[in-house]
Amino acid sequence: MYNNLLIEQKELVQWITINRPSQLNALNKETIEELHQALKLANEDVRTRVVVLTGAGEKSFVAGADIKEFANFTIAEGGKLAQNGQNLLFDFIENMQKPVIAAVNGFALGGGLELAMASHIRIASSNARMGLPEVSLGVIPGYGGTQRLTQLVGKGKANEMIFTAGMIKADEAMAWGLVNAVVEPQDLMQKAEEMALKIVANSGTAIASAITSVNALNQDGINGFEVEIEQFGLCFGTKDFKEGTTAFLEKRKPNFNL
Repeated sequence: MYNNLLIEQKELVQWITINRPSQLNALNKETIEELHQALKLANEDVRTRVVVLTGAGEKSFVAGADIKEFANFTIAEGGKLAQNGQNLLFDFIENMQKPVIAAVNGFALGGGLELAMASHIRIASSNARMGLPEVSLGVIPGYGGTQRLTQLVGKGKANEMIFTAGMIKADEAMAWGLVNAVVEPQDLMQKAEEMALKIVANSGTAIASAITSVNALNQDGINGFEVEIEQFGLCFGTKDFKEGTTAFLEKRKPNFNL
């Protein structure tokens, strides 16, 4: 079905692997379109409650965009490239109703780091290296990198990483809040699965409301507190709320897959 992706469904967790190891899993136009399609299907699939996104091989999560595709673009074409990429993939991931965990194995550079930052949770292997090297090519991050990096690590550190075009190691990324956890390479997928299963045990409808509420923080003209109040109220009309509160009162674990 896909030329550049591997899809595996394990119970309520869908694993999506970007499979271009000879290109260090670089994001070309086809891969972005395939990722959009796969994630759209996962978002609509009742069998999927969490998505884990990773890269094939041990060297790279995603080592950036495929530069040869846009090296000769005009100003208009460059702007369209960024707009289409954000709409199809990066903004789409951030606003999915199913949590996306990025399991960062190796290099996450340029569009690769932007892909990880668009995900809701990031787990890195200890050999991961992250950076936004775009200014070394005479361009800037165009898939939301300037915005999401600043939100995650603060303006000063974001400026340093972008202006120097340098890479940081996994432990530094952890210290700055860029990733949620760092584990040894052989433990990365197990850690991602453990995180996914912890999420799966909770209410999918409540998590979707939480995603909407958290994302409201960074939306112009939107009052995040008001969005939270609205989403909180909507939870009361769900079967998950009924199951969760009933289970609590009956002193048993809830079954949100009813």
